[in-house]
Amino acid sequence: MLSTSKFLCNEMSSELKNRLDGMVGNADIVIFMKGVPAAPRCGFSNAVCQILRMHDVPFESHDVLADEEIRQGIKEYSSWPTIPQVYFKGEFIGGCDIVKEMFEKGELKELLISKKII
Repeated sequence: MLSTSKFLCNEMSSELKNRLDGMVGNADIVIFMKGVPAAPRCGFSNAVCQILRMHDVPFESHDVLADEEIRQGIKEYSSWPTIPQVYFKGEFIGGCDIVKEMFEKGELKELLISKKII
């Protein structure tokens, strides 16, 4: 089925892009997730929060389930189809699998240090 959704046609409004720019740039670490850190609504979102907590770093989160425009828009914004999405200092890092792999290899801590987050 073909969709005429603006999100699938790569026609993100400048208003939505500006809104996402602001959200991404609001903190050193930003997660777009399902639920909130205290009550994640998916295992992948929970895993990312747990990994970041292990590094004792503060992070900002946005519940994509609370705003369909953000839920769809962030996927286009990053060119990444899944949630959660993690940003460090405005740079898209990846989703759960990438964050988990970086954590297991010790690369996540190195990136946090290189970005002067820790």
